[in-house]
Amino acid sequence: MAEFAGKVALVTGGSRGIGAAIVKRLARGGADVALTYVSAADKGRSVIADVEAAGRRGMAIAADTADPAAIVGAVERTVAELGRLDILVNNAGVAIMAPIEAVTLADLDKTLGIHVRGVFLASQAAARHMGAGGRIISIGSCLADRVPGPGIALYSMSKSALVGLTKGLARDLGPRGITANLIQPGPIDTDMNPANGAGAELQRSMLALGHYGNTDDIAATVAHLAGEGGRFITGATITIDGGFTA
Repeated sequence: MAEFAGKVALVTGGSRGIGAAIVKRLARGGADVALTYVSAADKGRSVIADVEAAGRRGMAIAADTADPAAIVGAVERTVAELGRLDILVNNAGVAIMAPIEAVTLADLDKTLGIHVRGVFLASQAAARHMGAGGRIISIGSCLADRVPGPGIALYSMSKSALVGLTKGLARDLGPRGITANLIQPGPIDTDMNPANGAGAELQRSMLALGHYGNTDDIAATVAHLAGEGGRFITGATITIDGGFTA
């Protein structure tokens, strides 16, 4: 039997990059998967086509994680249309990098709205529908642990908030058999941070392994945490960064 047979997952920001890899990995494992996207409807449909090609049900939902009603609505729609919710992956993110003097109130509100408030609200809504064996997995950043240069204060602050939230969720939901964990990726080759992009050489020089990771590196750990292998892991922060923070 497939590892996630009978399970339903929701992956926020699942139309591209790390999120798309997670959606496809969970579907290959037997899960029905919904994803959210903001503007890349074509990419969302393409990922869902891969889900359906794996023999699973899929659904792409237009929902901005920065919009409280939209992100809670995405959780409720997933349950309504796919019948349940067992796995939530909080993956949606934004990268606003600027010197502290240049960060605007709009930058602050957008970043915290997506990385903190949106993750809290999605987790809160999902927990109402989850039973024993439920999984909440958030995608943070190794920049919560190491700030290697200027211009990252806002981003690092927002991602570090997920450490405390994950520990709190683990305590609140542990008695119900629901786990909550945080993955902190380092440089991963995506369109947001391509391995051949500006600044890539500098990032590569900070990696103990000397090369970027790929999206499947993150998806594999999500699958482990979401499956039976993650049954006794909760409140944990797992860093997948090629030694960036070593």
